[in-house]
Amino acid sequence: MSQIVATFYEFVRLSDLGERQGVLLSYCRDRAIKGTILLATEGINGTIAGSRQGIDEVLAFLRSDPLFRDLEHKESSSERQPFERLKVRIKKEIVTLGKPEVDPSDRVGEYISPQEWNDLLHDPDTIAIDTRNNYEVEIGTFQGAQNPHTESFREFPDYVCNHLDPHKNPKVALFCTGGIRCEKATSYLLDRGFKEVYHLKGGILKYLEEIPPEESLWVGECFVFDERIAVKHGLETGSYDLCRGCGYPIAPADKQSPQYQEGICCPHCYDSLTEAKRSRQQEKQKQLRLKQRE
Repeated sequence: MSQIVATFYEFVRLSDLGERQGVLLSYCRDRAIKGTILLATEGINGTIAGSRQGIDEVLAFLRSDPLFRDLEHKESSSERQPFERLKVRIKKEIVTLGKPEVDPSDRVGEYISPQEWNDLLHDPDTIAIDTRNNYEVEIGTFQGAQNPHTESFREFPDYVCNHLDPHKNPKVALFCTGGIRCEKATSYLLDRGFKEVYHLKGGILKYLEEIPPEESLWVGECFVFDERIAVKHGLETGSYDLCRGCGYPIAPADKQSPQYQEGICCPHCYDSLTEAKRSRQQEKQKQLRLKQRE
């Protein structure tokens, strides 16, 4: 049965995290919902999947709390359940920048709709920056956008300090998968003295959902954090798989490489694969095939 995948986040001051965790976990379990929900004193961040009725009930339950009455979400669908389990976790941050003084509930950059985004990118005064990690950028990004070459979002402040200047780069446009990283990134830039700071409302996913391919400035596919691995325009499932050895997204061309072994390694991890890990991966792959035959 087709599954509805819903993503959402809200920066808002939360308390009683333990109580919220228990209630949410129970409510979602009763409706066969799977995925991950993160709770922190700064807000909520989740990606969940389930039946149409189950997702609608969870979203309605969340919005019944006055703190989440304006909670926005994005939807897509999957032919099968993209998550193995349900997790509701308490974290220090719902998206980790490592700068606790940054407060998106206080101020963020100016939201730009998908329909207005192309005009902003075409402006020669605009510097467009992909705030995602390097492996995400490599499989798709906007034309002309800068890749900070970060391995984690924690490295983004260092990139800003070393490569951007509010006097030389007054007009900055940021984007990320669903918008949440840009909430913190634009808030951080404003704190650093940047004046014109913009971010794509709804993120890349909203852009791919609403902008037709013939008008699009997006090149490639968009990595997503579930078993679909990547999506294309219209949020259709993309062509990438995930290497079970290193967790790196692999394209169809990677599978043609002599360094690719299904379930064991890929061109990204072949050279660093130890014999011990190879043996473990071979055993996991063997058990997976046995399970598939049952």
